[in-house]
Amino acid sequence: MHTNHPPPLFSFARISSFLTSILVALASGTNYVFTAYGPQLGARLKLTHTQINIIGLSGNIGVYGTAPIWGGIVDRRGPRVLMVMAFFSLLIGYLGIRQFFLNGLPEGASTIATIPFCILVLCGFLTGIGGNGGLVGSMNATAKSFPDKTRATANGIVISGFGLSAFLFSTIARTFFPGNTPSLLLTLAIGTAFPMILGFLFVRPIPPPHTDSTRRMEDGTPDSPADYGVGEGLGSGSPRAYSIDNTSHTHLLAPNPDEDDEEEEREPAIELEEEEPLVSSVHPHAASDYVVPGQVDSVALSPTRAGLARHRSHSSRSLSRRSIRSNTEKAPDGEPNIHGKRLFMTPEFWLLFTICALLSGTGLMYINNVGAISQALFANDNPDYDEVKAAQWQATQVSTISVMNCLGRIVIGVIADFTKAKLRLPRSFCIALVAGMFVISQVMCFYIENIQNLWKASALLGLAYGGLFGLFPTMVIEWFGLPHFSENWGFVSLSPMIGGNILSIAFGRNLDAHGTDDDASPAQNGTLSAISSLASSITSAPSASTLIMDATSGIHARGGIPDDHHCIQGRECYIDSIKLTIGVCCVALALGIYAGWHDLRAQRRQAIRERIPEVVVWEDEE
Repeated sequence: MHTNHPPPLFSFARISSFLTSILVALASGTNYVFTAYGPQLGARLKLTHTQINIIGLSGNIGVYGTAPIWGGIVDRRGPRVLMVMAFFSLLIGYLGIRQFFLNGLPEGASTIATIPFCILVLCGFLTGIGGNGGLVGSMNATAKSFPDKTRATANGIVISGFGLSAFLFSTIARTFFPGNTPSLLLTLAIGTAFPMILGFLFVRPIPPPHTDSTRRMEDGTPDSPADYGVGEGLGSGSPRAYSIDNTSHTHLLAPNPDEDDEEEEREPAIELEEEEPLVSSVHPHAASDYVVPGQVDSVALSPTRAGLARHRSHSSRSLSRRSIRSNTEKAPDGEPNIHGKRLFMTPEFWLLFTICALLSGTGLMYINNVGAISQALFANDNPDYDEVKAAQWQATQVSTISVMNCLGRIVIGVIADFTKAKLRLPRSFCIALVAGMFVISQVMCFYIENIQNLWKASALLGLAYGGLFGLFPTMVIEWFGLPHFSENWGFVSLSPMIGGNILSIAFGRNLDAHGTDDDASPAQNGTLSAISSLASSITSAPSASTLIMDATSGIHARGGIPDDHHCIQGRECYIDSIKLTIGVCCVALALGIYAGWHDLRAQRRQAIRERIPEVVVWEDEE
């Protein structure tokens, strides 16, 4: 019986799945397009900045909150079921938002009612879960289709499509439907849903080809149970050397095969699950590919029962403990396999979770509110405010972030692979690089005072944000293993939901506070007071909008501001929020430096252990 070899690295099946995964990811990242239509939706429905942020965050919750669920499903059942779910969720979500925009507010209503607002939030949530379903399916197929040395680069390219999605759709809207928000939403509905059909047909994991066969044969450790022997198509007629089992009592120079058989009958094989072998190895017990003919005066390379008993008297307890840990945390190919409850007991998980929460929260806050930032800078001391030009500046920021987001996801994969393969350093060293870019982007945003320079902060923020989500999935594989990658990454992906919610709503509260009272004290307008009033923000939205109308009644004649919810004080509208994110990113930078140092120290300890000479107990024949 013959089993087909895995297809070559550049086979048609692998390349078609890879290219379709990029297309699906390209249709899955439209959550970042929200800032291109969010302000217009808010003006149409008379929403406060806090309410706009809640709608945007509903999409983020859909993306990140469902990641563990979709990850568990795709690990067990493959990506097809997620493609079906993504098709319907994206189509219904964007068509629902479009219908709200077309209908507007009922005649005589000054604010949106509670139930319609909740339905609008639900539509945003559907766009999030649909986009994440497509992304998780394509990432899972890509991660399981490429070997370790190219996995970060391949995953980075696929995830870059997720980052480029906003640029693609905002460019289409700006080119073909300038200023037409309903057409943009219709384009989003159709353009995101139908690529999922192609994903259903072509996206699937293709087992990677075998790469370093010499090393596997020397170690006696195949990459999978079917790497050699009958599983590889050698058949029953293959030489006997490929099928002989290797036990711990196989003699290097056996004098008599019958004598060996008698010895094995007298002395049963040692159970490696209970005791770890004297020669430590990360590889499991496997079949040997070599048989040496018998010679006279043989010696055994394996310890005798008495010798092993002496060794046990000194270290059986520590070996048993190590063996148990090795069995529970290693996959059959010797790679890490940490998941389930054990994942939450691992310090590395909480380190990744915290860093991701801090950095992604900063990125989501900026991405969801860069439209409001650009409008605040454009309207500041500008008597010739024009809504079309303001929308063009918004689209410029969206496109800049999207392109750099895409570039960051590709570049960080190449840098991470280069760091590990060429510099012989852990990939976790790149975490500090990503966090440093976040810090610089927020410092730049803090000092920018005119709309013409805002693209610089947007470009660096997009690059850092793309680097974050290009690097961390690979870190999850490296630290916790590939078998449960999507599920583990899903749990790490819950962190942006926490960081993004806190920072984005704090930004919205801060912006609403400045818009409510131009002469308010700094204590009232500060971010700390915004966070403390987070719980009452939703229920107080109608009264806040009334106050804003009263406070800005003279703005229209001076600046042509399109509605009563815009803050026109320039950087003063959001500067307190930027101070908060600078501090948050500095904390993440410190944690990133620690992660790299911790990984390097562990790598050096492993290298020392591997240089320890093998312990061999020689047995003289009596």
